[in-house]
Amino acid sequence: MTFASGPVRVRVPATSANLGPGFDALGLALGLHDDVAAEVTPGGVRVTVTGEGAGELPEGDRHLVVTSMRAAFDVLGGQPSGLALECVNRIPQARGLGSSSAAIVAGVLLARGLVADGVDRLDDGAALRLAAEIEGHPDNIAPCLLGGFTIAWTEPTGARAVSLPVADGVRPTVFVPAERGLTATARAALPATVPHADAALNAGRAALLVHALTAEPALLLPATLDRLHQDYRAPGMPATSALVNALRAAGVAAVVSGAGPTVLALTGPPAGFDAGTEWQRWELPIDASGARVTRGRLGHAERDPVAAGRKS
Repeated sequence: MTFASGPVRVRVPATSANLGPGFDALGLALGLHDDVAAEVTPGGVRVTVTGEGAGELPEGDRHLVVTSMRAAFDVLGGQPSGLALECVNRIPQARGLGSSSAAIVAGVLLARGLVADGVDRLDDGAALRLAAEIEGHPDNIAPCLLGGFTIAWTEPTGARAVSLPVADGVRPTVFVPAERGLTATARAALPATVPHADAALNAGRAALLVHALTAEPALLLPATLDRLHQDYRAPGMPATSALVNALRAAGVAAVVSGAGPTVLALTGPPAGFDAGTEWQRWELPIDASGARVTRGRLGHAERDPVAAGRKS
């Protein structure tokens, strides 16, 4: 195996999973990005983090981008002598916007880019399977890697996904709180079984959501109704639940973003809607292309921790 000379950089988008009824299957890539660059060095691991998570995230071998790179290098055929990694993070940590999936996808793609014939050794399908295996589920991994609106599923051979174009009338707004949430805690709130009627409702609404997102946004409000997970998680994040309910009462297709506590609105809130000072309101475009890999170091704009975020 031959390592490529010089640094490789990758831009990875924030993502929102579930989108209401599409639990562990549907996802959306959003126009808020982390920029990460890496290169092979003679020895050791050096990690610098700017922006979200600076001073909190591990800055050595335990950093999630590094552990993901190591897993990818194992698949590719060998480990480099050393690594230098620079992360400029804009995706909020532990808020339901796919920060861990972004780190994992970045690590897998950086490792692949640092191997001369990396794409031949680890194609896009294999990269998706590996990243989903590291994360544990593919619902955020798929939109981060592929962009757009994605449907992901897992077969005996691993994760698979398809990406579909999003209709013009879909205009995401996220409401991001200061508080953080943990996916493990949110999953622990879910029951082992659910009523058959609730499962049937979600199956129908998830199917309708595919149509609404890709062809008829006017149907997004009924299409985003959920009975599988949001009500069970509501006691653990009452402010999130209250905001979702307030937006939906105003006719807005609002859902919990991933495991929360961020709220995702797929259509713009009405004029004058006030979520309260505890929420940052960001209007974000759809990221249609997903993760992008280029050569070279991060530039000045990429090193700006707010340059790739559209916040209002």
